[in-house]
Formats: sequence, structure tokens, C-alpha cells
Amino acid sequence: MHDLVFDIAVCTMTAWVLAVAAQAIGQPVILAYLIGGFAIGPAGLKLVSSQESIATISELGLIFLLFMIGLEIDLRKIIRSGRVIVVAAVAQIAGCCVLGILFFRFMGLPIGGGHWDALYLGVAVALSSTVIIVKVLYDKRELDTLPGRVTLGVLVLQDLFVILFLAIQPSLNDLRAEVLVVSVLRVGVLVASALLISRFVLPVLFFRIARLPELVLVGALAWCLANGQLAEELHLSREMGALVAGVSLSTFPYALDVAAKVTSLRDFFVTLFFVGVGMTIPVPSADVLAFAGAIVAFVIASRAITVIPTLYVLRQGLRASMLPAINLAQLSEFSLVLLQIGVAAGHVGGIAKTATSISFVALAALSTFAMGRSDAIVRGSIAVLKRLGARDLDGSAPEEVAHTGHGARIMLLGFFRTASSLVAELEARQSAFLNDVAVVDFNPVVHRGLTERGIKVAYGDISQPETLIHAGVRNAEVLICTVPDFLLKGVTNERLVRQLRTLNPTAKILAPAELMSDVDALYEAGADYVTVSRLTEAKHLCEILEAIEDDLLSSKRDVLTSSLEGRREVLA
Repeated sequence: MHDLVFDIAVCTMTAWVLAVAAQAIGQPVILAYLIGGFAIGPAGLKLVSSQESIATISELGLIFLLFMIGLEIDLRKIIRSGRVIVVAAVAQIAGCCVLGILFFRFMGLPIGGGHWDALYLGVAVALSSTVIIVKVLYDKRELDTLPGRVTLGVLVLQDLFVILFLAIQPSLNDLRAEVLVVSVLRVGVLVASALLISRFVLPVLFFRIARLPELVLVGALAWCLANGQLAEELHLSREMGALVAGVSLSTFPYALDVAAKVTSLRDFFVTLFFVGVGMTIPVPSADVLAFAGAIVAFVIASRAITVIPTLYVLRQGLRASMLPAINLAQLSEFSLVLLQIGVAAGHVGGIAKTATSISFVALAALSTFAMGRSDAIVRGSIAVLKRLGARDLDGSAPEEVAHTGHGARIMLLGFFRTASSLVAELEARQSAFLNDVAVVDFNPVVHRGLTERGIKVAYGDISQPETLIHAGVRNAEVLICTVPDFLLKGVTNERLVRQLRTLNPTAKILAPAELMSDVDALYEAGADYVTVSRLTEAKHLCEILEAIEDDLLSSKRDVLTSSLEGRREVLA
């Protein structure tokens, strides 16, 4: 016991020091945990060498990691996923799995006879890192963009796929129809029991202890471990039970509260798990490094092969087809989890797990770099693809650029929430201005939605002067920039206003400002009027405060509710 406490202390201190360093250089902390585990493990400084301690640390971390992953799987989002997301996810997951199994079989890895390296690796390379993707997209404020939503939708369905794989994983060595049926029945019993208890029993218990945070935490952990033990009794894995325990609580009335209270403990055990994985990595040989390099190359190529053509066929445009492929081009934390489970079950050899761990580290670094520069990568790639004859939603090919000069009086450059509300407001007022409006944007959802409403729209990137010229900005009387700086790619509103003023010296140009210092800069660039939405919102909030003071809040709410009835926005 003394050795285990000492080992956990060493793991925690090492992880913390290296995680601080990783944050300073902009790398995922998971990389720090893996490197820290390698450094203090048997292949490194040998500060932790007890195989029993390493196994205990890894198993505890794995159980709680899967519990938290389950808590974050929103079944309602899976049910509500749109056709584009579902088709893209199925193509990516199934395509990468099949290609992966074929690729690893070609490399000589076994599949069958008690050895399932090619199958586990095929599944592992189909999964992408939720932690890395969400963090980078959040920092870039791209979670709510179309490529961001597609990426997150694929991640959610990947989680569902893993649950299905874990259901059959214990029976891989005896894959007969009756065995599979029994396995499915066991999973059904586990899932049904968990859902029924979380639906009818846990709400009552948690309601009674809701005011005692420590009991909420202990109750959540007790549920996780109890479900894990139930899975063990059903000849499934404790990890599967922990995952189902989390999923069963994801729609629980107290799910947010439980997740908030378990998060700190989750972070601790996640740290232990990845440090534990790092400790199991031996010093890589040349063969292992070559194997890891092959995995890295396969993951990048397979994302491009399965994601880009699928979204392109679904008419999402070149840009929205390529960005999710870049976003998804890494391995998931779950990939390491699967290989760990496979090794524990005797299904996978150590070389596969070691190579996967090294690939995870390499892809995490490469993916973080690529996602940070995805806009430049996509612009360059689109130019090459068009020279090769590819057509975008604007119908343009290398020598056939679409001249969409609408001659519209009013042009909306970019289309986000403000522009969506403006169009809806003009529709509600039945304004004659609506006939004079044209939009330029590269979001395929916007292009389709506006076309269905009979509003002129040109598909294109407003940061490119050629797009502005072909869209007809030289003939417009009013040019409205509608996208805030933090969402613009390759340009700022100040630079855009300067371009517009050069192209059309006489038009009235309206532009948004986020900071007070931006207002003067936009006027100097040539804007005729600058909108500062924070001021309008502040005035509205003052009116709400006055309504509260006069006990008129309900009437204000009724007015708002009435104004929203029947309102159909392109970006709802």
C-alpha cells in the first residue's frame, strides 16, 4: 500500500509539472501525461516500476475516464443529428474501419485465432480525439460553425460506435451466432437495468441529497462502480459498465450537477490513466517507430478519403468538406483505451499498443498545428483542386469562374446570426428592401436556405477580392459587413472595408465593431456607419431592468415571445 501511495504521488507531481510546460507551448496536456509516464516508468527513470501499481493506476483511471465519457454522450443529440452528419459519420467510421483492417492485415497483423490486432487497430484508427478537437475549436470560436457542428456530430456517433464494439469485444474469441446473441442480451440487461434505475430510483435518491455536495459525488461514484461490477457479473467488462453508467446519467435531471462535481475527480483519474499508459510504453525500436509512422500516415489519408468525398457529394462545398477532415485527423483517447482493453484481454500484442501510443502523441501535435492553420491549408487546397477541375458550389472550375453579378442594391457580406435576423425581420415586415438584397457567403446551409426563400445568394469567400468583384459589389448602393472579426477567416472588417471602398467608392458601407477602438479604425478605413451591438444590447437590458422595477417583466416577455412566433431564420 505504501508503494502504491508513493507511486501515485510521483505520477501526480510529474504529470502536473509537464502539463504546465505543455500548456505554455500550446500542446494538449494528455501528451504531457504520456511523456511523464514514459519518463518515470520502467523504460525511463524507473521511479515507478511495480507492475501491480501500474496496473491498478491504469484500471482506476480507465474506469472513471469511461464514466465521464459516458456522462458527456448526449443521446438526444445523436437522435437529432441531421442527415449530413449521420451520413458523414457512417462513411467516416465504417470507411476507416474497413480500410484500417485491410491496411493492417496487409502489414501482416492477425485477425482471428485469438489474436485481433488488425481489428482493434482498425477500430482505433476510426476514432478522433474529442478533447483535442473541442479545445482547439473552442479557442478558435468555430464550435458553432457548420464544419464545427459536423465534426462534433461525427464525434458523438463515434462514441456510440465504441459502445457497440465494447458489447461484442468480450466474445471475439468465440464469434458464433448464439454467442453474439447472448452477448447482445447481456448488454441489453446491463443497459436496461442502468436506464431503469437512473430513470426511477436515482432521481429520488439524488433529490434527497442534492443539498449535500459530498453525497452527490459519492453517490455518482457508487453508481459508476456498482454498474461496473454488474457488468463484470454479466461477463462483460467493468469499463463497459462504467461507460453505460455515465450514459444512463447523461439525460438525468441532475446530470450537469453530477458532471460538475465529478469533473475534478475525473481530471485526477484521467491523469493517472494516461500516465499509467505512458509507463507501459517501452523504449521504441526502429520497427515500432516505422509502425507508428504508418499509423500516422494512414489516419491522415483515411480522413481525407472518407470525409471529403462524402461531404462533397452531399453538396457541402469544398471548404465545408475539407475542414471536418482536418479536424478529425488524430487518434482518440479512446483509441488508447481500446488497445489497453485488448491487451488486458489477450487480444492484442504489446507492439500494437506501443505504436498506437506513439502515433497518438505524434498526431496530437500535428493535428493541433494543422487545426490552428486550417483556413490557410483549405484555401491552398481549394486553389489546387480547382486547377485540377473540381467544382465548388458556385459552379466555378479553373477556367470558368462564376460571374454572379447580381446588380443588387443591398449586399450582405458574410451571413451569420445578425444577417439571419435581418433577413427574417425584413420578411416579417414584408419590406420592399428584401427584393434588393443579395448575400455573399461560403456556408452551404446558408446558400441552400436563402435560395429556397428566393433571396439572391452568391457562394464565395468574402476575404477574396475576386469573389467580391464577381458577386457584383461594384454595382451595389449599400454594402453591409455582418460577421464579427473573431469569425472572419483571412480578413478583418477593417481590411474588408478598405477593399470594398476601393472597389466601390460611392456605396454606403456598414460594418460591425467589437471593441470601442475598432470604431475609429473602421471609419478611417472608409465605413459610413459602424454598428456596436453591445451598446444596443445594453440599452435593451436597461429597459428590462426598468421593467423589473415597474413589475412589467412578464409583459416584456410576452412581447418578445409574440415577436418570435412564426419567425423563420435561416440560422435559427
